[in-house]
Amino acid sequence: MIYDFTSIIERKGRDAIALDGAEELFGKIREGFDQIPMWVADMNFPACPTIPETIIERTKHPCYGYFEPREEYYEAILRWQKKRNNVTGLEKGHIGYQNGVLGGVISTLKVLCSAGDSVLIHSPTYIGFTEALSANGYRIVHSPLKKDPQGIWRMNLSDMEQRLKENHIHAAIFCSPHNPCGRVWEREEIQGFMELCRKYNVYVISDEIWSDLILPGYTHTPTQSVSEDARERTVALYAPSKTFNLAGLVGSYHIIYNKWLRERVEREASLSHYNEMNLLSMYALLGAYGPEGEQWLEQLRQVLEGNVDYACTYIKEHFKGVEVSRPQGTYMLFLDCSGWCREHGKSIDQVQKAGWEVGVLWQDGRPFHGPCHIRMNLALPLSRVQEAFERLDQYVFNG
Repeated sequence: MIYDFTSIIERKGRDAIALDGAEELFGKIREGFDQIPMWVADMNFPACPTIPETIIERTKHPCYGYFEPREEYYEAILRWQKKRNNVTGLEKGHIGYQNGVLGGVISTLKVLCSAGDSVLIHSPTYIGFTEALSANGYRIVHSPLKKDPQGIWRMNLSDMEQRLKENHIHAAIFCSPHNPCGRVWEREEIQGFMELCRKYNVYVISDEIWSDLILPGYTHTPTQSVSEDARERTVALYAPSKTFNLAGLVGSYHIIYNKWLRERVEREASLSHYNEMNLLSMYALLGAYGPEGEQWLEQLRQVLEGNVDYACTYIKEHFKGVEVSRPQGTYMLFLDCSGWCREHGKSIDQVQKAGWEVGVLWQDGRPFHGPCHIRMNLALPLSRVQEAFERLDQYVFNG
């Protein structure tokens, strides 16, 4: 393997919330155990080398004043979307900068909705959506995903239709691939969802920030690609941050084909004067969205597949009563501990605390609408994932 996905990087004291101050959130860990960060959705791998190289080269010039995005920025996105997602017909004018996906969600909702309006979203639900929508005065209407007999998370179209009708909904948030379930939606599923949205005149905000992190054997289908109507009623949000571990640099972008909608979203996003691109985040994207970035990403996907295989196999063989649907994308697991807790007379709080005490810093799944769940980040060297599961085996689930 050309790139380094095995070294254990010391991130403590290096501006990583996954570790710095973790004891304030999780409490003290037992003596003799170190922290294994498995909660915040960032990666414990070094970035693709072309990213720091591109940033460092730009910083050699000593002026960092006001600027406009370079043509190369748009060209890189156009190339990336065509190569990775088979997108055709995308033009520079369809692309717009967003500081973050959640900011893009709220800017779009302010165009589409009034305060107090209902917004449809699937549950389980990314905690960021819950916090952002609640803070801005929107009413969240959940349509629960359901597992099929093979344990795969599916949309319930009849439930969605009922909620759209009953709540007079005109905006929906679609997470593709899904966080925290890791589901990569099939084209037919997206078509069914978007046909409902056409029928009830619902605009869609499609969070596709995880779209590069698809495990081998699956394919990401852009929501805007499933029909001409979907192209016109969807605001799609992307970023290199999840793919290349650049969240601390800030920088996302939208794709909006509908001119009427695009102009209003861009106007709404501009009102605070804070939705401006960072010079170095532009160069980070340029360093990421190139041939070496693609090569690095393909190796990352193989590493994540190995971690997912190891974790899901270990859970099945060792953690009786813990269920998990194997993710098809992302690097997150969503563990359902209901059966184990019932059998052992334990609460999910006790399970989480037992893990935290031995340094496995995993995340409470209840804010994601998983009643007895834990969300777990697998974007670490395999040796760290193995160590975490051995601790969970010995001290939590079979201790």
